[in-house]
Amino acid sequence: MWQSGDAYEAYIGRWSRRIAETFVRRLDVPASRRWLDVGCGTGALTSAVLAAADPAEVVGADPSEGFLKTARASVTDPRVSFTQADARELPFPDDRFDVAVSGLVLNFVPDPARAAAEIARVTAPGGLAAAYLWDLAGGMELIRHFWDAAAELDPEKVSELDEGRRFTLCRPEPLGKLWTAAGFTAVSVGEIKIPTVFRDFTDYWQPFLGAQGPAPAYLATLPEARRNQIRELLRSRLPTNPDGSLPLSASAWVVRGTA
Repeated sequence: MWQSGDAYEAYIGRWSRRIAETFVRRLDVPASRRWLDVGCGTGALTSAVLAAADPAEVVGADPSEGFLKTARASVTDPRVSFTQADARELPFPDDRFDVAVSGLVLNFVPDPARAAAEIARVTAPGGLAAAYLWDLAGGMELIRHFWDAAAELDPEKVSELDEGRRFTLCRPEPLGKLWTAAGFTAVSVGEIKIPTVFRDFTDYWQPFLGAQGPAPAYLATLPEARRNQIRELLRSRLPTNPDGSLPLSASAWVVRGTA
């Protein structure tokens, strides 16, 4: 599902970059710190750290070699290195980093509690650990609109695949509990919201054809006639400005705590 960096960039990556910038600024971490980006993907959060936090070092870790290939090509700052690694078994010594962050990935990890424990292990005492996940049940509108339309045409199958139903971690209470159970202190959960304005309907729809992510992967399994039904239902329902642009927005839940 998560292998093509280019397809991911067209679907979610462009919005991931925007929300990463807001996330890093709000952390307000002093300069010259050692950062770890868990589940770095194509490098959106790593790039935001470089731009907004003036780090001494950033290490990006991700299990997808396809994503890492895109990250290495787009992020060439000498302070950055990327390594292929599972969030549940981070290949770093204890207390290695001053700041450990994770963007939009923990809901895809089979054992998020183990990943949180690993993040706690590699974060130095007194260091900061923070993560954020899309509000897939409501606030991540580009995905929410898709599943709502698909559910009308294929309710039984969609009930099993809908990210808002499946990923219960993407809510304030379970996200806060995940951090508390990992041993972090001063845990807090907040929200980030960004605009996700599409030029026109094609700009919105085309990335769903790239098979990257649960919704596009589901769409790829459907016959053309059913795909077209979903497309036209969405076209009739999405809000549209007079110039043809689509004024959507996306929100994410953010958890932070001290090691």
